Amino acid sequence: MEKKITRRDLLKKTLKAGALVGGAAVLGTGAYKFLKVNPIEDLYGSYPEQAADYPLAMADPNAPKPNIILIYCDDLGYGDLGCYGNHVIRTPHIDAMAGEGMRFTEYYSCGAVCAPSRAGLLTGRYPFRTGIIGNVYPEIEPAARRLARKFGMALKSLGVLDIREDYVARGISRHEITLAEGLKKAGYRTGMLGKWHLGDYSKQPEFNPLRHGFDSYFGVPHSNDMVPCPLFRNEEMLEADIGTNQARLTGMYTKEALKFIDESGDTPFFLYYASTFPHQPLYASEHFEKQSKAGLFGDVVEEIDWSVGEIEKHLRKKGLADNTLIVFTSDNGPWYEGSPGSFRGRKGQSYEGGFRVPFIVKWPGQIPAGRTSRVPIMNLDLYPTFFHLAGVEPPGDRIIDGKNIFDIFSGKHKNHPHEAIYFYHFDLLEGIRMGRWKYFDKINRYVWPIAMDAAPVPEALGGKQMGNRWPLLYDLKNDPGESYNVINTYPEVAAELKAAMETWERAAASNPRGFGI
Repeated sequence: MEKKITRRDLLKKTLKAGALVGGAAVLGTGAYKFLKVNPIEDLYGSYPEQAADYPLAMADPNAPKPNIILIYCDDLGYGDLGCYGNHVIRTPHIDAMAGEGMRFTEYYSCGAVCAPSRAGLLTGRYPFRTGIIGNVYPEIEPAARRLARKFGMALKSLGVLDIREDYVARGISRHEITLAEGLKKAGYRTGMLGKWHLGDYSKQPEFNPLRHGFDSYFGVPHSNDMVPCPLFRNEEMLEADIGTNQARLTGMYTKEALKFIDESGDTPFFLYYASTFPHQPLYASEHFEKQSKAGLFGDVVEEIDWSVGEIEKHLRKKGLADNTLIVFTSDNGPWYEGSPGSFRGRKGQSYEGGFRVPFIVKWPGQIPAGRTSRVPIMNLDLYPTFFHLAGVEPPGDRIIDGKNIFDIFSGKHKNHPHEAIYFYHFDLLEGIRMGRWKYFDKINRYVWPIAMDAAPVPEALGGKQMGNRWPLLYDLKNDPGESYNVINTYPEVAAELKAAMETWERAAASNPRGFGI
């Protein structure tokens, strides 16, 4: 029988964990080794060596090969844009893009934090397959932050908290075939701007975007709150640490984007513009600071909107607008500021507010203008969709979890591409969505991802009086805000989703990397 944890036991364990971390600060290297980060291979094993050399092939030499611009914001919430109901922040250029293209209301990231979302975007695979199950930190991360993470690991070792931050790949493996590498096969010129967050290439050059399919790069290796945060052009460090001098970044990225478009000439291009913002800390240039009605956060978003407008204006000037597909979206839900709209939860949580974000796609003449789609799609789907448009066959030696959704973009059909969407925190599966239903049955094991109000209350803290509030079943059609647990009304639906979740878990555990299919 599982031993009940009382309030006194919890306090003792937490104090003991604090003592361990405090000891680590005093003892230095020895304690650091005690609380070391474990290699992700301990969980998943190594990649097949031949995976790095998989030969991509052209599937359709007559594919349309449009220019592709992918704008990926950082921590922008579902409700932060005018076209998604915001009445405080002005986003006229992004709103116009939605009016000229297709806006999705049920688009999901594959992760509710930065690095896993980006790993899934560029590989078309759930983050646990790449090992980037959590955020990748700088190699010379400051001691205080490192100790804070170690405190979480100490809590885990004592059974107070179950996290996997001690198992995160240091960066994207050379065995993965990125979206940029696939498009290069079709003759695309590839460029990346902004936040990478798939390995600290300032210390480990093998993680630089140029080693993963990009012809050019200008940006920073990780989130702007991680220090040091160097600025790079290709593999050359321009500044060792941008520090608090970040108000210039959106303007610099915009200038580099226009330059990349100019230099591409008649060659089809793929531009991955991963904005540093509106991730905290927030910085807006002088022209935008104190101009919005939503404080500094609003200033930053309005400057991003300006950047989108400048890029679209330049495409029209160059005569490229009709042959360019543009996507605008975010990596996950909002952090300390920002709006998840009417949804529950925020960044780092498996509620809708953590995973569901804005998504707009525009391609004049190919994607109907002014449409709104309620078909559930994911960021994983962009990988096979862009491969399809470029005429490239996706790699056949590994599982690609994304689906080609161009027929949804073009309005040819409205079928759901995914039988189910899975919600992970690190590599731990917390929930599943199938159709209108969303089911959680494991959140009680992991304190951080979902607020404590969702977890069962221990009997010693009044749980007997509170009754059984677990598992959770939400009807997203009638209750998109996940306010009402309807498991008592629809137990058969919960049983179906639970079985599907367990089937997926068994398959993932038998072949987590997803090779040899």
